[in-house]
Amino acid sequence: MSKKSILTTVGVLVFLILGFTSMYVVKEGEYKVVLKFGEAVRVVEDPGLHFKIPFIESVSKLPKYQMMYRSQQTQILTKDKKPILVDNYTVWRIDDPEKFLKTAKTVSAGVKRIDETVYNTVRAKLPAINYENIISENTERGNINDEITREVAATLSGDNYGIEVIDVRIKRTDLPDANKESVYNRMISERQSIAARYLSEGDEESKKVTSKADRQATELLAQAEADAKKIIAEGEQQAAKIYNESYGKDPEFYSFYRTLQSYVTTLNNEPVILMPIDSPYTRILLGQ
Repeated sequence: MSKKSILTTVGVLVFLILGFTSMYVVKEGEYKVVLKFGEAVRVVEDPGLHFKIPFIESVSKLPKYQMMYRSQQTQILTKDKKPILVDNYTVWRIDDPEKFLKTAKTVSAGVKRIDETVYNTVRAKLPAINYENIISENTERGNINDEITREVAATLSGDNYGIEVIDVRIKRTDLPDANKESVYNRMISERQSIAARYLSEGDEESKKVTSKADRQATELLAQAEADAKKIIAEGEQQAAKIYNESYGKDPEFYSFYRTLQSYVTTLNNEPVILMPIDSPYTRILLGQ
């Protein structure tokens, strides 16, 4: 084989090697960070074929998608002195690959930093809250999760780790086996005490309402009776006035009318009455 052929072959091989070492592929869901002598010079996010300077530049791959890290279970003492085992998870992503490479360098190191921050934040928050508020799904639990997420995100952002914390959630809060029965019994006792207090307060309030209603009913009845007596008296007074005015206009007719009324009363049930035939009462009765 001639020297020229050898040189040509070597040249082709060198060209192919340079060509292959200068190319790299970016896939969906990943960053490719181009490093020059160990320093990041650019970040490539667009999927496809890209080029770098062979032997001078190297490429490091970082995930672009969201990742979830589940923290190790840890024991914490709540505000009301109940020991609990807390299990939480963190959803995060790399939002600045250059910063991430300068600080954490690897995903495992980034996860370790997240774990430390979440651990410190959870241990600072939960001891200031009662156990029953921590386990409440619809009230305190949501507020705690939001507060922890904000504080963890702020801490990592301040440290320039290039990490975006999307969510930190308390997945589970369990009591240690040795404490479950005593804690449950204490909670039952507390609930029974609260129920007894509510029943006592309700009974006392019921008595107050009933007493007030009875007093108001008595007052209303007394007022109604007084008003009725007043109305009756006014009616009788008005009737007497009308009678007097009527009687004064024709005394003879009034006397005759009163006599007729006495007949109705006297002759009721058809009694036997003995009267002188010539008495005025008899004459009027006989129509004379």
